[in-house]
Amino acid sequence: MHILATNDDGVFAPGLLAMVQELRQIGKVTVVAPDHNWSASGHVKTLHRPLRVKEVDLADGTQGFACDGAPSDCVALSALGLLPEPIDIVVSGINPNANLGHDVTYSGTVTAAMEAVIWNLPAIAISQDSPEFATGPLEYETTAKVAAIVARKVWENKLPKNTLLNVNVPYCGMDKIKGYRITRQGLRVYHDKLIKREDPRGQPYYWIGGDAPTGIAEEGTDIGVLSECYISITPLTLDMTAHSFKEELATWDFK
Repeated sequence: MHILATNDDGVFAPGLLAMVQELRQIGKVTVVAPDHNWSASGHVKTLHRPLRVKEVDLADGTQGFACDGAPSDCVALSALGLLPEPIDIVVSGINPNANLGHDVTYSGTVTAAMEAVIWNLPAIAISQDSPEFATGPLEYETTAKVAAIVARKVWENKLPKNTLLNVNVPYCGMDKIKGYRITRQGLRVYHDKLIKREDPRGQPYYWIGGDAPTGIAEEGTDIGVLSECYISITPLTLDMTAHSFKEELATWDFK
């Protein structure tokens, strides 16, 4: 099994290295990741400038590839022939914070997996629910082990076409995790605020600030099970059609 490992935090992120070291226990791993942080970048495709890729040495001395494009660019380049060997599965992560509910449309971690699905590759996005604004090194060992377990199961059982798995792991250690739950997307609650300031020349500029997002811990949702110390696995599809609304919409008179 040939695994493409990527992320949105940059090729030298400790979460990526921890994940790669575990994935090497189940297959060959090639790292192609951005050369800088692309968090909350969404699904980006670079079309109006050339992309550059260079070999780099990861912290454990192994080789990876750094790309100056977005996470989705890393996957597209790899699928299009950057790598001589065919890819069997794409694993994106480890994101240091959870990607829940509507986060998936913002997340570079998840949209890298979406790009893989576009190229007919099975894909997993994996994140952990680390404390907001944590200081000091984070522990990634538990989430890395989960990434390898889920990747192996995807390889053994396959995924339906146009489907990826969004995996979120509680930050509580393997011994305290209660198990795995298959979930649906929950409702994320954002607390964004517009902060307006002036530069030294008196010109306005803006920050999108505010408190960290929260969520409604409804039973059966990614947010709900994560709050109870279960691993959340949410199958996502790229078909964003509101099928339940199609029949009503057809009754509208557009004349």
